[in-house]
Amino acid sequence: MAAPAPNTQQEMRRRNLARVLHAVADGGPQSRAAVAARIGLTRTAVSTLVDELLGAGLLVELGPGRSGAVGRPGTALALSDSGPCGIGAEIGVDHLAVCAVDLRGEIRARTAMDAANRDSDPGPVLERLARLVREVADEARGLGLRPAGLAVAVPGLVARGTTTVVQAPNLGWTDLDPAPRLNTGVLGSGPLTGSGGDTAVYSVDNEANLGALAELWLGGHTPPSGDFVHVSAEIGIGAAIVVDGELLRGTRGFAGELGHVPVRPEGRPCACGGSGCLEQYAGEEAVLRAAGLDPRATAARYPGPGARIDLLATRAEDGDRAVLGALAEAGSALGIALTGTVNLLDPRTVVLGGALARLAPWLLPSLEQEMGRRLAGPPPVSASRLGAEGPLLGAAHSVVRAVLDDPLAHRA
Repeated sequence: MAAPAPNTQQEMRRRNLARVLHAVADGGPQSRAAVAARIGLTRTAVSTLVDELLGAGLLVELGPGRSGAVGRPGTALALSDSGPCGIGAEIGVDHLAVCAVDLRGEIRARTAMDAANRDSDPGPVLERLARLVREVADEARGLGLRPAGLAVAVPGLVARGTTTVVQAPNLGWTDLDPAPRLNTGVLGSGPLTGSGGDTAVYSVDNEANLGALAELWLGGHTPPSGDFVHVSAEIGIGAAIVVDGELLRGTRGFAGELGHVPVRPEGRPCACGGSGCLEQYAGEEAVLRAAGLDPRATAARYPGPGARIDLLATRAEDGDRAVLGALAEAGSALGIALTGTVNLLDPRTVVLGGALARLAPWLLPSLEQEMGRRLAGPPPVSASRLGAEGPLLGAAHSVVRAVLDDPLAHRA
C-alpha cells in the first residue's frame, strides 16, 4: 500500500516559516517589509507568517525598524531571547563542557570541568555529563528559555544517521550509544519535546564535524566561504570538509580522518596499525615528545583542557628551540597531508581550529612552505577565531539551526 501523499500546504507553510526565521537570523532586526524583500514573498504573506512566529514565541517586536523603502518605518523584528535554546555538550579527553545558546546565538549559560576521560569507563563519564547538562538546562529555564534539545560532540567516529560512537580511541570507547544514558530527564525538570509532541533534537557527532559547522555559521569569514577544509586537534587530529555550505560526511559518516593519512610511509608505527600517520608527527603527544617533553609526565603536571597547548605556545613565544623545531616539523607534516586533501577537493580555504589555532603562528610557516612547494596556487590557510570552543558551539548551534529549520516543532 502506497504511503499517503504529504500535506503540501502544510509543508509549504513550514518552509516559509523557516525562511522568515532564517532571514531575521541572517540579517538581524528588520521590518516585515525588509523580510518580504529578502525572501521574495508578499508583505501580506510575510505578515501572516510573522504573526504566527510571534505567537509561537520565536520572534519578538523591538520597535521601529528600517526597511529601505520610502515611508513610515515598520516595527523591527528580532529572534526571541526567551524562546527555545540549544544545549551543546562536549566530551573531551580531559574535560567536559556544556552550554546553552539562544536563538540569537548568545551563550546564556555555560559550565565545564576537568575530567580524566582517557581510557575511561563510559558510565561515570556520562553520569557527570548528565549532571552538567541538567545544571545548564535548569539555569537556562531560570532565564526564561526552553531547551529544545541536546547535541553532543565526541572525539571519535559516529555512525552516520545514528548516535552510536563506533570508535573513540582516546576515550577507549567502541560501539557505544550515549543516548540511552542521556535521554531520560537529562535536560532537567522540563520537557524535552516540543509542545506539539514532536521529538526534540538529539544528536551525537564527531567533534571535528561540529567544529567545522561552527566555523561555517560563526567563523566570520570575509567573504563568506562555504567551501573549506577544517583541521582540528586535541590528542588526535581530525578534519571536516564543507562543500557548497554542506558537511561532507561520507558513506558511513567517517569522512575527515586526516590524522591517519600517511605522511612518512615508512615512519613511526601508529595505533591504527599503519605507519607514518600524520598524528604521529603533528598530534599533541608527538609534538611534546619532539620538544623533549614526556607526554604522560607533562599531562600529569599540566592537566585540563588546553594546558599542554598553552605550555607549548608559551615556550614558543619565549624562543625555546626544541619547541620551535617540534612545531616546525608538525607544520611540515600537516602541509604534506593537506596537499593531498587540496589536490583531491580543491577547497577555497583551509582553516586550523582547536589546538592548532593556538599554535598557528609557529605551524603556518612550514605548513605553507610545504604546500607551496607541492601545489600550484595553494589555498589560503588561516586560524579559526573560535579556537577550542568550536565543537561545543557547533553542538549548541546545531540545535538552534534545527529550530530555525522547523519552527512548527518548537512553538511555545
